[in-house]
Amino acid sequence: MDKKVKVTIRMPKNPKPKEWLAKDRSLQYIADYKPFNMVDGEGIRCSLYVSGCLFSCPGCYNKAAQNFHYGTPYTQELEDQIIADLSQSYVQGLTLLGGEPFLNTQVCLKLVKRIRKEFGNTKDIWSWTGYLWDELLLESVDKLELLNYLDILVDGRFMLDKKDLTLQFRGSSNQRIIDVPKSLEQDRVVIWDKLIR
Repeated sequence: MDKKVKVTIRMPKNPKPKEWLAKDRSLQYIADYKPFNMVDGEGIRCSLYVSGCLFSCPGCYNKAAQNFHYGTPYTQELEDQIIADLSQSYVQGLTLLGGEPFLNTQVCLKLVKRIRKEFGNTKDIWSWTGYLWDELLLESVDKLELLNYLDILVDGRFMLDKKDLTLQFRGSSNQRIIDVPKSLEQDRVVIWDKLIR
C-alpha cells in the first residue's frame, strides 16, 4: 500500500499593519555596502544592505542579512563614504536592500534625507522590500516617510514557487517594479516604464 506524503510549502510571514516597527526591531546594523555595481537597479549604483528582516522568505538569497545582529553598526564614516561615492558623475543612484529597509528606517531615512539635501533629484533612490505597496500604505509614519523619498520600489516577498531568474531586477514573478512618485500622485500602482521583463 502506497502512503501519500503531504508536502507543506512554507510561505513567507505576513505581518498585520504596524505589527513590525523599526523602532522595536532595528539595531541599525549594515550587512554590506557595495559601491559601483550594476545589478541592484538601473545604471551604476551604490547599494546599502541593511540587517534584519522578519519575512523569512524560503529561498532568500541573502539569508544571513535576515538577522538584525548581522554585520556592523551604521556609522557616520560609512554615510560619508556613500555620499562621496554617489558624488561621482557616473553613479546613477542609491539602492536600499537587505534585510528589510522598511524595518531599518532609522538608517535609511537619515541617508536618503542627506542624499536629497546634497543631490536633490539628480541621483535616484531604489529600494527592495518584502512589503506589498498596499501594505506599506497602511504602515507606520516612518515607513510612509521613507516611501516618499524613493523613486523606484521593488515590492513583494520572494516566492520560491514563482522564482524566475530571467526577470529584470526581481527574483520572483509576483514582485513588481513600481514608479513611486507616479503611484503616489495617481493613487494607484504605476509600473516602471522601462520594464522589459
